[in-house]
Amino acid sequence: MLVLGKIGVGKSATINSIFGEEKTSIHAFEPATSVVKEITGTLDGVKLRIIDTPGLRSSAMEQGANRKVLASIKQYMKKCPPDVVVYVDRLDSQTRDLNDLPLLRSITNSLGSSIWKNAVVALTHAASAPPDGPSGSPLSYEVFVAQRSHVVQQSIAQAVGDLRMMNPSLMNPVCLVENHPSCRKNRDGHKVLPNGQTWRPQLLLLCYSIKVLSEASSLSKPQDPFDHRKLFGFRVRSPPLPYLLSWLLQSRSHPKLSADQGGENGDSDIDVDDLSDSDQEDDEDEYDKLPPFKALRKAQLAKLDKEQRKAYFEEYDYRVKLLQKKQWGEELRRMRELKKGKPAVDEYGNTGEDVDQETGGPASVPVPLPDMVLPPSFDGDNPAFRYRFLEPTSQFLARPVLDTHGWDHDCGYDGVNVEHSLAIASQFPAAVSVQLTKDKKEFNIHLDSSVSAKHGENGSTMAGFDIQNVGKQLAYVFRGETKFKNLKKNKTAAGFSVTFLGENIATGLKLEDHIVVGKRLVLVGSTGTVRSKGDSAYGANLEMRLRGADFPIDQDQSTLGLSLVKWRGDLALGANFQSQLSVGRNSKVAVRAGLNNKMSGQITVRTSSSDQLQIALTAMLPIVMAIYKSIRPGVSENYSMY
Repeated sequence: MLVLGKIGVGKSATINSIFGEEKTSIHAFEPATSVVKEITGTLDGVKLRIIDTPGLRSSAMEQGANRKVLASIKQYMKKCPPDVVVYVDRLDSQTRDLNDLPLLRSITNSLGSSIWKNAVVALTHAASAPPDGPSGSPLSYEVFVAQRSHVVQQSIAQAVGDLRMMNPSLMNPVCLVENHPSCRKNRDGHKVLPNGQTWRPQLLLLCYSIKVLSEASSLSKPQDPFDHRKLFGFRVRSPPLPYLLSWLLQSRSHPKLSADQGGENGDSDIDVDDLSDSDQEDDEDEYDKLPPFKALRKAQLAKLDKEQRKAYFEEYDYRVKLLQKKQWGEELRRMRELKKGKPAVDEYGNTGEDVDQETGGPASVPVPLPDMVLPPSFDGDNPAFRYRFLEPTSQFLARPVLDTHGWDHDCGYDGVNVEHSLAIASQFPAAVSVQLTKDKKEFNIHLDSSVSAKHGENGSTMAGFDIQNVGKQLAYVFRGETKFKNLKKNKTAAGFSVTFLGENIATGLKLEDHIVVGKRLVLVGSTGTVRSKGDSAYGANLEMRLRGADFPIDQDQSTLGLSLVKWRGDLALGANFQSQLSVGRNSKVAVRAGLNNKMSGQITVRTSSSDQLQIALTAMLPIVMAIYKSIRPGVSENYSMY
């Protein structure tokens, strides 16, 4: 038993009362214990080993001294881990606020939040008279004990930072203690409280119960998130089938041959024949008919009034959009001419080198960036001297992985990503992507490789090999997929996967359909199943994408996704929505929301702006709150409850 508490609350006196004899000296006006010491004895056939500790102080200004005492307690706990922790406080303390919060936080930070899992709260001076209530008459003993117990339990929950501990089933049990020699006793010589209870047997019973439950919990293995089945006499882990199913149902594009590899320009998701350029032709004619336009300098713009500046920017944006539509129309016509010149090659055998595969718009032309201007002297904190890499001109691409939550340095680079595309035998396009990340505790690897072969003008087959971390194990995935075009605006794909995870083998099948409705609406549906050791998981996804009227010139689009997974009789339903909108000339807003049938979800709103820098002032809010909490920790914690 580890006994903790403030100075003068009666820790040593409680230990003497438990054994029924003076095991440690006590003093009325000075701390009785100055160092951590062990007190042993046998009580009713049970050997008790109690660790008595020096008293702690509750003032926020004295937590430095507390941390030194707690460090010595922690060192002692390493060689003698306690089964039960007894936190001692006084029942007759008149405070009703969270004045002990700095002390409890110091205990939690030094010894760990798990210290409270097997803790008992002992309130001494339990025979004290209850104070007067709001009406002026003394409170009843039961109300007095309940109020004081609630304050201590609430303080512990606040210190741990988990308000779930305020649940009655998770609260630390409270036991009353009275050590005064003149306390009333029963016939057996046990001290009796004003409510008629004998506190010593009750305290020992609580400690014994916690010890028994702790041993029972250690004997029974913790519940694993995955089932354990016996195979040939050995216990093996069943793979997480829903996770493997979601990996299988992902929509993938087939690798293409680039122009320098003997292929034509194309795109995996957007058919060139389905894109109409009639609107672009009208826009080109309109753009050519516009009168000359002269861009103003910054000094000239400053001389315009508000209405003139607004009219100027509207005209400027209108002309820029018409120019982009004209360039997009020229790109479409060039792609059609290339396709007509090579009728045997269609979209399934090419790479969209000049077309962005995600947006369908013109791909960006690689332009060398100007070299970074280095500071005149070396500065280790300046990122210009660290994490520099060259963008290669070949198809082999290597770059660092940016982790915004990284611990190392301010830049947060903690890995490397390598990508390469090639043509096998000059006719089978392949793509390989490897990402390695490493922090102080974990190492993760993600490999995604694919090779494809086309079948005429309307089909292609892809084979792939993937490696990824699933928990602490590596999963090796072999997959294959065949995609074919059965209608003008409909593409269907069927695929399979074989996953090796430890000693388990999981097989999966999937079916996917991609339909384009009009010029703006795209429907993508997929369904599949994964099976391993007689266990199966079934799932289906439906995604609806609504593009903006000027897509892909403007990147505005909205996506609504629905998912369904059934595994072991449990049905999981989920819905997610994401939308990206342009606000004004230079600002965008992206909204993402998700909800499942367990009534849990999240909402994310992201804003970006190139000229409204005042939005960045919102970042000052968490900084101000952190400073306020450090100045007035007790008050800030009270506010955080609401």
